[in-house]
Amino acid sequence: MSKVSFLNPLNSMNLRQKTLLLIVIIVLVLITIFISSYSIDTTNMVTNFALRNQAPSFEHLFGTDWLGRDMFSRTIKGLGLSIMIGAIASILSSFVAMIMAFISSINKYGDLVMSWLIDFFSSIPHLLLLIMISLCLGKGAWGVIIGVAFTHWTSLARVLRVEIKEINTSEFVNLARKLGKGNLWVAKEHILPLVVTQIVVGTLLIFPHAIMHEASITFLGFGLSPHEPAIGIILSESMKYLTMGDWWLAFFPGAALLVVVLLFDILGEEIEKLLDPTKAQK
Repeated sequence: MSKVSFLNPLNSMNLRQKTLLLIVIIVLVLITIFISSYSIDTTNMVTNFALRNQAPSFEHLFGTDWLGRDMFSRTIKGLGLSIMIGAIASILSSFVAMIMAFISSINKYGDLVMSWLIDFFSSIPHLLLLIMISLCLGKGAWGVIIGVAFTHWTSLARVLRVEIKEINTSEFVNLARKLGKGNLWVAKEHILPLVVTQIVVGTLLIFPHAIMHEASITFLGFGLSPHEPAIGIILSESMKYLTMGDWWLAFFPGAALLVVVLLFDILGEEIEKLLDPTKAQK
């Protein structure tokens, strides 16, 4: 091995290997955050007025809040909760998108109804519809999850609908239908394998939107309960202390949320490169 390769191993890696390495690093970071949120010491989150509003230090990396609680522990807890909500919501949203897209492929009437539903849900502002669904379901984690799931499926459904319509006009699908194969067989054997990439990437790209919208409605008071260690609640509570100079109460949780959102966005793009033959170049 040359000296240059020894000092910089990335130079000897091709594009596919670099993509795999980046995916592994991002996944490990996200898993570490999620596991840490459930294994973190809760004694750091106990009220201690002797430590209230302390600036960041080696003992408290993100400082402490107005009740003396460690902000690093609260932030990690909030990120873990956001990741859990985002994961469940994005999977449910992708499942809804898949159902809608496959229904649209049955016949022209199914396509007409699904096209109308996609346009209808797309015309309503996400945040407004999310708040309405969350309130109807009594807010809380499940209210937010269902709200996010039923407001973020339209983009993926539109992509899948176009892909499925194109596949249905292909020669191998027409041949299968002439041989007596039904819609279910065609969907399972021909359509689903060809849209797996779009489903996986679409699910990952819904993730950042789900996390941001969960934090947004929680910040506005329509999402998770105030006792939950959610990032939206932390940011909402910190607003009244910013004018007192306690900048760390909002800066670190907000920055941490932004980093997690960007990591999921990058992860989706890199997996798309890996799964798409036109982008997975060596």
